[in-house]
Amino acid sequence: MAGAEPGAADEGLYSRQLYVLGRGAMERLAGATVLVVGLRGLGAEVAKALVLAGARSVTLHDVAAAGPADRASQFFLTDSDMGQNRAVASQRHLAELNSHVLVTAHTGELSESFLASFQGNPGIVTYASGEEGRGHLFCDGDMVTFSGVEGMTELNGREPCPVHVLDAFHLEIGDTSSFSPYRCGGLVWQVHLPQEHSYHSGHCLQEPLRKALVKPKIQVTNPEDLPRSRSLHMAFQALHAFRKEQGRLPLPRAQGDAERVLELARSLDEQQGPLDEDVVRAFASVSMGDLGPMAAFIGGLAAQEVLKAASGKFLPLDQWLYFDALECLALEGAAQLTEEDCAPRGSRYDGQIAVFGADFQERLGHQKYFVVGAGAIGCELLKNFAMMGLAAGTGGDITVTDMDTIARSNLHRQFLFRSADISKPKSEVAAAAVRCMNPDITVMAHQNQVGPATELVYGADFFKQLDGVASALDNLETRAYLESRCLRYLKPLVDSGMEGTQGNVLAMVPHLTKALGPASDPVDKTFPLCTLRHFPRTIEHTLQWARDEFEGLFRLPAENVNRFLADPTFLEHLEAPKALEVLEQVWRSLRERPRDWQDCVHWARQHWQSCYHNSISQLLLTFPPEHEISPGVTFWSGDRRCPHPLTFDPDNDTHMAYVMAAAHLFAQTHKVLAYGDRATAQESLRNLVLPPFTPQEGLQIHITEERQEVQETVDQRRLAELSQELARWRRELVEAEEMQIPVMEPIHFEKDNNFHVDFVTAASNLRAENYGIPCADWLTSKRIVGRIVPAIVTTTMAVAGLACLEIYKLVWGCKDRSCYRNSNLCLSDSLLFRMQPLPPPTYRYGQKEWSCWDRLEVQGIGADGQEMTVQELLDWLQRVHGLAVAMLLHGYTVLYDREQDEETRAQQQAQRLSESLEGAGEPRPRELELQYVCEGEEDQDEDTCPPLLCYLP
Repeated sequence: MAGAEPGAADEGLYSRQLYVLGRGAMERLAGATVLVVGLRGLGAEVAKALVLAGARSVTLHDVAAAGPADRASQFFLTDSDMGQNRAVASQRHLAELNSHVLVTAHTGELSESFLASFQGNPGIVTYASGEEGRGHLFCDGDMVTFSGVEGMTELNGREPCPVHVLDAFHLEIGDTSSFSPYRCGGLVWQVHLPQEHSYHSGHCLQEPLRKALVKPKIQVTNPEDLPRSRSLHMAFQALHAFRKEQGRLPLPRAQGDAERVLELARSLDEQQGPLDEDVVRAFASVSMGDLGPMAAFIGGLAAQEVLKAASGKFLPLDQWLYFDALECLALEGAAQLTEEDCAPRGSRYDGQIAVFGADFQERLGHQKYFVVGAGAIGCELLKNFAMMGLAAGTGGDITVTDMDTIARSNLHRQFLFRSADISKPKSEVAAAAVRCMNPDITVMAHQNQVGPATELVYGADFFKQLDGVASALDNLETRAYLESRCLRYLKPLVDSGMEGTQGNVLAMVPHLTKALGPASDPVDKTFPLCTLRHFPRTIEHTLQWARDEFEGLFRLPAENVNRFLADPTFLEHLEAPKALEVLEQVWRSLRERPRDWQDCVHWARQHWQSCYHNSISQLLLTFPPEHEISPGVTFWSGDRRCPHPLTFDPDNDTHMAYVMAAAHLFAQTHKVLAYGDRATAQESLRNLVLPPFTPQEGLQIHITEERQEVQETVDQRRLAELSQELARWRRELVEAEEMQIPVMEPIHFEKDNNFHVDFVTAASNLRAENYGIPCADWLTSKRIVGRIVPAIVTTTMAVAGLACLEIYKLVWGCKDRSCYRNSNLCLSDSLLFRMQPLPPPTYRYGQKEWSCWDRLEVQGIGADGQEMTVQELLDWLQRVHGLAVAMLLHGYTVLYDREQDEETRAQQQAQRLSESLEGAGEPRPRELELQYVCEGEEDQDEDTCPPLLCYLP
């Protein structure tokens, strides 16, 4: 079956990836044929990414048969595949991932004629971005272009020009002295000019590779990393020479083999620079290893390079990029591993045992982990856990929770899901999939949110039995809560995130590292109402206005009508202004009820006239284009763009797109059958005559947010009239038995519903046209209004691989902060930043130094064997920690306050710790987290002291 291009029918499947690559690049990718050579773990990762991403065809090549050792990282292989060719065995599993991609296997030689069918040429990429924010993000030399400038119109559509940055709000763009005077408005966009790069010369590909081996161009993020990368470059060449010489790879931890590899590498030393001998020895000692997380990370990078070449999006890597995680071998005790410790056992984990030893493999099997999120990164984490054997031994288990269900757009990057799984819970399907990959793994699936509401499920007992937590969340509130739980119960947390081709991994290790802290996130923007209603200046403004229009036309009126007809007494609980607003909405909705599809089309046309012609004409009557707020200062200047009314044209695509989308939604909310096509609607609208615009006398238009918030006097007479008329209307409907509650269907905006996005896109672009704002295409509008985070499978693979490398260190029990890494990667530029996590900051309280990981713990058992009294706890704090407590609290409940009178203090001191909480209506807890303020520290907030955990009998 030939691969289909990801056109309109496939936008749901590839929607997130489209935001990363763009439509043109996706179309080129859909025509790409790719060859993957070698189907061990790394090759499987690359092939998986390319199939999910939507290449036209993927050919798998391997000449070897699958063996037990392959199962260390090759997640497609099962017991029944042993002895089969690896490419053939993997072909069926890969083909199941994406029915649009042709997946074939090739087991013959890689001849010149065969390879010729996979060669292609890179394309040209241009990227422009412009979003409202505080200051610009331009750098010196960036190329920009302008649009929407009024007055100095020579800038509009001009060839891109370089900028010079003066400060965060000012740019220099060269000589404009010959241009006409600037008046107002304009948007600036960054432009990446196309670049041409050649990655081979001549007709033979072997010669450039030979030259690149001798004189390599190695990309590094930090120049200080170049010597290490050069040493790895020589180590790989020495490894190939050793294999050619010995017919095998160096044995794990075999000193003689490692020294021979080093000797071979030294022979290259004079040609290629200084050699880090420790790196070469470490490299040789684990060269027989096969780690799933390493395959995932390198596979993500390699697949991204193929996507670059196939799609023409982003600049491909020029020659070499090296990555190592040799810090994993610096773990305490790892240096003492012997050949016997790392020798193969005939196990699927032999590739991992070759690196970390058999005892570590057993330790992996006993782990108890909590995975929060079973989306793109969560799927990759669970797959890696199955390959690693995490929780695949006695006593081990993984709990994965995700509230979401599987959507079609998930399938191109969440590879554990198939088309048949759509609408099923993500966590359950993911858990079942990884059990098939590794039947020994123990995975329990939940559909719970993690937060205060589920502390009965994920409380103290749950967290205390965990060995670690892995988060794959796109919700910062949940992430912050999860971090607080890990801090409370001293559990390590590995947090992963991604957006487009960028990703990050953060490790939070008890007592060693600082807490994760707040993450940078595109917080939902809110705009002043007066800006949205009258003075938009960016496409974000018009999109938010259109989104509000959707709610105000197709959801709120229907909800209010249904509620009023079911029980009109609900209005008695509303303030008069709100009650009048609801009644007006109900009256208007019932009066406008359509009889058929034709009525819906006419309603949409009338609403178009109201929004894009009449309201703008009214605004310009109040504030004409020449209006001045003071002598010489025009009203329409600065951030205010002067609008102009539109004239409806049935032959205009955007005009008709709005009418058709609005009519369909209006029909749906009134439960009317929508049956007409666009051509019929066009013809009917050509003959429709609407009344001319009539100005509204005395209409006030607020130009500031403060004025907007002033409540106007309620027309009590209108309120009474509406109440009486609608009450009569309701009785007539009931008596006539015409009313079926709910009489209307409220429509909730869904970013994956094309009609919904059609309406918002057309409504936004028409308003943008009113104000001379550049329009946005359908895909961009959907991304902005749907608050969609761009996503691509290659980044999720790489991020999950890096996260699991940190989990290796946690499972080992590493107490050396220098072994851990926080990572930030950008696959579009082949950049990876890895740095040691920062230590936890310290603070002083009560003459001692503390960190966020410190706490005071006490068994709350008094001298009589019963629960401690408050006084006994105060005495313990004074005796053991030297803290003289002035106030003791549990949440907002005061257990002790030194400032109270003597009788009250005596009562507080005599109470047992949980007595006052029972009085507050709370059930008796098993443990208390208490806050306190010490004498002499009253001016400090109670949150600055180390928490006090008291365990009750």
